[in-house]
Amino acid sequence: MHLYKTAKGNVLKYNGKSFLVNGSWDTLINQQNLYSHLVHSIISAQIIPDEKSDDYIANHILPPIGSQEVWAAGVTYLRSRDARMEESKESGSADVYQKVYEAERPELFFKSLPHRVTGHNGKVNIRKDSSWNVPEPELAIYINSSGDIQAYTIGNDMSSRSIEGENPLYLPQAKMYERSAALGPCLYIPEKPVPAKTGIHMKIFRKDQQAYEGHTALSQMKRALPELASFLFREFDFPVGCFLMTGTCLVPPNDFTLQENDVVEISIDGIGTMKNIIAVRNK
Repeated sequence: MHLYKTAKGNVLKYNGKSFLVNGSWDTLINQQNLYSHLVHSIISAQIIPDEKSDDYIANHILPPIGSQEVWAAGVTYLRSRDARMEESKESGSADVYQKVYEAERPELFFKSLPHRVTGHNGKVNIRKDSSWNVPEPELAIYINSSGDIQAYTIGNDMSSRSIEGENPLYLPQAKMYERSAALGPCLYIPEKPVPAKTGIHMKIFRKDQQAYEGHTALSQMKRALPELASFLFREFDFPVGCFLMTGTCLVPPNDFTLQENDVVEISIDGIGTMKNIIAVRNK
């Protein structure tokens, strides 16, 4: 099932029908078994015509987040390790990423507060003080307040590679700024965990011409999703749960950097497609 947050209400698509589900987003999704909760909620939910639900989704969609924080995991794929090592050669810190990739403890970092998160068809920013900016397509998981994975969505972990490559301690500046994170278009709530064969795809368009295309699968990830969630919850409480971007191995060539008005399309099997437009903060 797919749960969309829109300005017109919470739209649930399930078994070929569309439902308007009442309740605050935080309360609605923070369940011990979100799938069963939503199946039960359908009994009293209002059925709406597909034309109306499609209009809500097309014209009134919001990021599928309420009060939750967004966190991210790094160097969870071999390709990500290689990319981080390439960008850090001149700083002499390339071995840091090799050690993280091989370590028991994963790299976890804070990514965004909800008000800085954009959604499907929204703008994401590149930093003006960075010469090398890229999107990072990632499977993002929603973890409830008990630490259990309940849903999945698409994440775009925007990154300034020139800044992080200069010094690993610059990671916060490379990863955290206005509109540096996107989630969408919906929450995907399957009855069982997503399979390892799940595909992740990204296309980048510049002036209506395709500038990049890449594909990978969740099976390429070194770490298991519950493992990442458990490390995040070791010393944190999240009263309404949180989102965790789980890493990427789709990395454009080293000579590629995003430009204003580029369009990034990220698709994940079973979830859908999220589109973002690249922008520059004016202030």
